[in-house]
Amino acid sequence: MKKWIKEDWEFEITVTKGQFDQCRMGFETGDRFMCTYACPDGFCPKTMPVLHTLCEIARCGGNYRLRGSDRDWEIDFPCADGAIEFRLTARHLDGVQ
Repeated sequence: MKKWIKEDWEFEITVTKGQFDQCRMGFETGDRFMCTYACPDGFCPKTMPVLHTLCEIARCGGNYRLRGSDRDWEIDFPCADGAIEFRLTARHLDGVQ
């Protein structure tokens, strides 16, 4: 594969609430995932559409305040089943936000 676009955002996804026995993937509080554009290894495929949409907001120049967050570059969101809570943190790789 020849990747030709240099990604300028990275995303950290942290499980903030939930227990492994409530989640089909076995996620629990404290689990963490990192990604740029690709799907994070081991992330829930059912919740990935929500994550992708939230990442696109940052990539397109927006922030998370219009989605109900009180922070520009962090947003909390539930998994597709509602059993796990995540926090998404967006970071511009050039340090400009």
